[in-house]
Amino acid sequence: MDVDSGSKRVFQRLGGPVENSKNYHHGNNNNSSSQIQKVCYHWRAGNCNRHPCPYLHRELPPPPNGSSKRGGGGGGGFSDDYSSSSSSFSGPRSSRPNYSNTWGRAHGSGGGGNRTLTRNNKPTEKVSKVCNFWIQGNCGYGEKCRYLHSWSTGDNFSMVAQLEGHLKVVSGIALPSDSNSLYTGSKDETVRVWDCTTGQCKVVIQLGGEVGCMINEGHWVFVGIPNAVKAWNTLTNSELSLTGPVGQVYAMVVGNDLLFAGTQDGSILAWKFNAATNTFEPAASLTGHTHGVVSLVVGANRLYSGSMDCSIRVWNLETLQCVQTLKEHSSVVMSVLCWDQFLLSCSLDKTIKVWVATESGNLEVTYTHNEDHGLLTLCGMHDLESKPILLCSCNDNTVHLYDLPSFSERGKIYAKQEVRAIQMGPGGLFFTGDGAGQVKVWRWLAESTATTR
Repeated sequence: MDVDSGSKRVFQRLGGPVENSKNYHHGNNNNSSSQIQKVCYHWRAGNCNRHPCPYLHRELPPPPNGSSKRGGGGGGGFSDDYSSSSSSFSGPRSSRPNYSNTWGRAHGSGGGGNRTLTRNNKPTEKVSKVCNFWIQGNCGYGEKCRYLHSWSTGDNFSMVAQLEGHLKVVSGIALPSDSNSLYTGSKDETVRVWDCTTGQCKVVIQLGGEVGCMINEGHWVFVGIPNAVKAWNTLTNSELSLTGPVGQVYAMVVGNDLLFAGTQDGSILAWKFNAATNTFEPAASLTGHTHGVVSLVVGANRLYSGSMDCSIRVWNLETLQCVQTLKEHSSVVMSVLCWDQFLLSCSLDKTIKVWVATESGNLEVTYTHNEDHGLLTLCGMHDLESKPILLCSCNDNTVHLYDLPSFSERGKIYAKQEVRAIQMGPGGLFFTGDGAGQVKVWRWLAESTATTR
């Protein structure tokens, strides 16, 4: 993804932070800038009620080990050696810190902690649920309402805009290179093209089938629909239709000059682009999964596929042969993600598993993070301080934001229905699409900005 354009052009006229977005953000206070550089003991225990608290409500970053800060597109963290479209981190690098013993060291909630307010002079603990009356614009309790009057909790990000138009779940978001357009696909059988300058929908494309997934690679946008993949070149406005899939196309990724598509019948189809004929030619069919393939990611010369058969298969990108099958999850593997030398996977079994390669080269689980609800999708990015952040969507209509590798919670995003699509963008922007058809635009904030709002 080309990030050189920054945020000056993209969504520059969508307006400032949404009204009331600064309300109920834990620790948002003009005095926050004088916080003591020590982690709050009560916050770690999950019961700090000081507002403002003089201590930090987040884990201190690990020592740099002599390495410099890493940017989102420069060789570290959330870059992908093969594809700008996949939510991958880079593969193993010997110079990176050893995180093996630091996974999950943080406990308690982070920036997403709830505030204790008062109603009739009685303490009222904030409930982690958005107020339905506030959504409708008629909550009479105001700041004393025990429910949230914001779509998020956390200090270092805010909502910039909300894009309305889709009638069903948003299943894919794409931002082609050198384009002033945002593409969103939905199960309402449409793709909407949004003008990034005005925030207005300028085109609605009727596809005649539900969008199962959507990615971009360079100037290409790929849309997975039942029994086909649509390929659009945003420079030439040309359109191709790739046939071969049986059933819905649930996941796609680009790696080693191949386009891979995970399908409903459990196979993974691969195409290679022929520049001479301007066509995508069938290259391979990878079989082994017994149910639909719903997640794909590329990293470290491997293709990883998560399936409804509760397994993850590891494929050699050169030979396209399966080299390992991972069976630690007990339900559908909804999303897979590469970060440094690790593979992360999430499942409807309510766990995120962190995998690391052993001396033999095989992957094994090194850490398991447990949630209270099933997990739907993972997305990795950096905040403006170059700290790696994991976003994970749960089927309770929330998205958790965690620092890595500590899994210290940085905040939480709420939606009317479960979030099925998360996509990072340029200039500190990221996007979420939910089951109600809403697309929200978010922006990371510098810590100094967040503490003085």
